[in-house]
Amino acid sequence: MNTLKAEKRDMKTKAKRLRREGFVTGNVFGREIKESIPIQIEKGTAERLLKTNGRGSQVMLDLDGQSMDVLIKDVDYAPMGGPIYEIDFQALVSGEKVNSVAEVFLLNHEKVIAGIVQQQLREIAFKALPSALVEKVTIDVGDMKIGDTIKVKDLDIAADKDIDLITDPDTDIVTVTEARNAPIESDTDEDADTVESTEV
Repeated sequence: MNTLKAEKRDMKTKAKRLRREGFVTGNVFGREIKESIPIQIEKGTAERLLKTNGRGSQVMLDLDGQSMDVLIKDVDYAPMGGPIYEIDFQALVSGEKVNSVAEVFLLNHEKVIAGIVQQQLREIAFKALPSALVEKVTIDVGDMKIGDTIKVKDLDIAADKDIDLITDPDTDIVTVTEARNAPIESDTDEDADTVESTEV
């Protein structure tokens, strides 16, 4: 489990200023936390974390020397794929189920020569105890053919007795469809408009 260092944020300092100074803001909340704790994280540290972790990942938060087992609940980015603005965490409680998501990753899609691989679902929502959390689901699509479909219910996560699925088990995750050539547009209409515009 990755450890993330953070410090409590002074709310007198605006988030925009903190971002200019190289920090990412965030909050920690949970059943055993009376009020959410505003935090700040060094931008470089946050970026390194999100290279290997995303929504639904479990990390150990070192908050001013206090260790907290947390779940990444939400990540907010600037518009147009800009930098990280904020990361929110939920403090986990042993023995208490928590709502989370597992990211879906496809493997060997380049091996599918006939047809086009279309990913319909990128996250699977579920509820589970902290000890049973699933961060990622990988699917090998290398042997899929045109017309094949993989649904949530076809995965191991759906058969895990320690996980309560929230996403409909019948939801399509990935399908392989036939490649269709785009129709060639006729130049007739364009030529007609050109001729018409030159008439007096």
